[in-house]
Amino acid sequence: MATFVKTSQQEATIASFSNLKGREYRGHKSSVHTVGWSCDGRKLASGSVDKTARIWAPERLYDSRSSNSFELRGHSESVDQLCWDPTHPDHLATASGDKTVRIWDARSAKSIHTIATNGQNINISWSPDGHHIAVGNKEDLITFIDTKTFKVEKTYVSRVEVNEISWDPTGKLFCLTTGQGSIKVMDFATMKEIVALPAHTANCYCLEFSPSGKYLASGSADALVNLWDLESYACVRTFGGLDWPIRTISFSHDGEFLASASEDLAIEVSLVETGETVHRIECYAAMNTVAWHPSKYLLAYAGEEQDPRPGGGSISKGNIRVWGYAT
Repeated sequence: MATFVKTSQQEATIASFSNLKGREYRGHKSSVHTVGWSCDGRKLASGSVDKTARIWAPERLYDSRSSNSFELRGHSESVDQLCWDPTHPDHLATASGDKTVRIWDARSAKSIHTIATNGQNINISWSPDGHHIAVGNKEDLITFIDTKTFKVEKTYVSRVEVNEISWDPTGKLFCLTTGQGSIKVMDFATMKEIVALPAHTANCYCLEFSPSGKYLASGSADALVNLWDLESYACVRTFGGLDWPIRTISFSHDGEFLASASEDLAIEVSLVETGETVHRIECYAAMNTVAWHPSKYLLAYAGEEQDPRPGGGSISKGNIRVWGYAT
């Protein structure tokens, strides 16, 4: 096996990480469960237990006042996950425990579509071509919504617990993580199983495709992140820098770095091709969500409570943080 050698550009990027810092932004009244960037990187959205979503303007995030964001109201229960339309920088979808999916226009802060579903929604994904939205609920029912009509097109019932759902970058594969620790890779057109990857020895919570579609990363209650080659469906690398169940993972825009977070008091930033930890972002709290910017080394994240220790800082309940600003 060939030994991977870091390029001079990678070495310079890694060295620069130690000079970057994060900023905290106040907005929500309760814990934030989800963050995500618009496809052009001009907007950042967050969803919270306080039943709202919020949209932030990154170019104005140097000012931490909540006036630099605006609130999206309409859900009657927690907003547990959100996703942006990958083909339109102003369209956002939110999944809530109130048994609805809402589509928002970020230019007006208005809900332009509300789709009723059959259960309390916990995960959501938008297809790469923008034509479909998939939403999963607590009963492991996945509902597919046609974005031309904003009506339910079809449903899929899983026989096992489903924790996360996502299309691959081509839109041909649809994947889900299970409570049995496996990843099911489906043909989206037929929803027939292609392969079930024996990914982890415990509940598999999260997955993410690399931007190129070469890799699939998965995070689990076994505190490991595994990296899968999508040509061979072989596990090519394991990231084991955290000690608690992996809640959330995200690839950088260039696919070179992977961020992972858990109940540990740090976010691990690892080099994808070696698995080595190249940076740790101190958090002092359990993290619920991390998301890299689509074209910059900016990492948004949010979690639970603030550091209870005297003088403790980092992220406070209901706030988000963005790391990657020069000191």
